Amino acid sequence: MKCGIAIFPSKKIQDFANSYRKRYDSHYALIPPHITLKYAFDVEEDKLEELVQQLRNVALETEPFLLRVTKFSSFYPVNNVIYLKVEKTEPLVTLHEKLHRPPFVEQTDYAFVPHITIARDLSNDEYSDVFGRFNMQSVHFEEQVDRFHLLYQLENGSWSAYETFHLGKE
Repeated sequence: MKCGIAIFPSKKIQDFANSYRKRYDSHYALIPPHITLKYAFDVEEDKLEELVQQLRNVALETEPFLLRVTKFSSFYPVNNVIYLKVEKTEPLVTLHEKLHRPPFVEQTDYAFVPHITIARDLSNDEYSDVFGRFNMQSVHFEEQVDRFHLLYQLENGSWSAYETFHLGKE
């Protein structure tokens, strides 16, 4: 089973992100706006309950924290992905690190850049035009994060929540 771990922001932030994603993000229909904590990884069906228990433990030892979305940014020139930049706070980094050390599968393909993707698969010209327009807008959201989600991928490529983990409590 292919799984991932993410934070879903509030409806207000999701609505803001989706106002762009529906036009510019080819994954719009596959997953709501989110902050990836752990990229897709494979889990054997018989190991799923063990993973869930480990994630419960991480949630219990992690207090809710403030999430700040501060501006539009991009991964250019590596790729033409445009995203909402999420401030890299100590509690967010710590949560990410907890999910990338044993007993969890370690992944080090990318440096942790907390973000909410709003555009991908753009041509170079389209990227320049779209990013230029986005960059003229101010963005500022702050909210409390009190949960993260274990997701699994369906056969059609979409993602669904398998379980939600509330921070700092059972």
